[in-house]
Amino acid sequence: MDKRLIAERFARARDTYSHEARVQQQVAEKMLQLLTERASPLFRRIVEFGCGTGSYSRLLLHKLQPESLLLNDLCPEMKECLTDLLPQDTVQFIPGDAEALDFPEKTDLITSCSTLQWFNDPKEFFARCHRFLSEDGYLAFSTFGTENMREIRTLTGHGLDYLPIEALKELLAPHFETVYAEEEIVSLPFSTPLQVLQHLKETGVTGTEKKVWTRGRLQTFCNSYTEQFSREGGNVTLTYHPIYIVTRRKKIKIYK
Repeated sequence: MDKRLIAERFARARDTYSHEARVQQQVAEKMLQLLTERASPLFRRIVEFGCGTGSYSRLLLHKLQPESLLLNDLCPEMKECLTDLLPQDTVQFIPGDAEALDFPEKTDLITSCSTLQWFNDPKEFFARCHRFLSEDGYLAFSTFGTENMREIRTLTGHGLDYLPIEALKELLAPHFETVYAEEEIVSLPFSTPLQVLQHLKETGVTGTEKKVWTRGRLQTFCNSYTEQFSREGGNVTLTYHPIYIVTRRKKIKIYK
């Protein structure tokens, strides 16, 4: 995974992301609902990795009202999108790769929306989160599953290696008890394949695509997309496959 390229693409999309990322916003709202229903009602110290433009961050701050909220993102430029949050004493922003950062110890909740699919080693990251959490802390996140953007993968042969929900639960099992896990399929309609590409660009999710879109390649893509993924009414679709997981930290047993 080229983290530098990913950061560049998301940085370019920071001004359009909040408007265009409809599915990600819905996912953030559902994630907060799951936290209040399935986890502890009180989180004093929260870390959010992959905060992006702060849609989920604002929900966490206003609904959960933590004593401290540490926001992290791979892109330093995302700080520009958090100007309404950072003047508050309870909120801090630290840029960097979450897979390499040390979060504060005894954190009550480590959480994220629509980020984990960009990680190189989720298993190691889960183990590190276990070390940073308080004894009864939670790790809760949303990511995307194997059907995510299947149209793009079908036509280009390119895409992320998404993990199925059962594989994620297996990676979590040594360190976390799964409290809740769910997946769903969301189909977004677009008028044309070009609108699909514009949507991807404006949400920054083209972060691993390095090929140049020549006129011929673009025409072939649009023709194939229309042929294979049209629906009644003339629209084409783009599939999202959100996964939601809420876990509680396992206590380590020490045998004497």
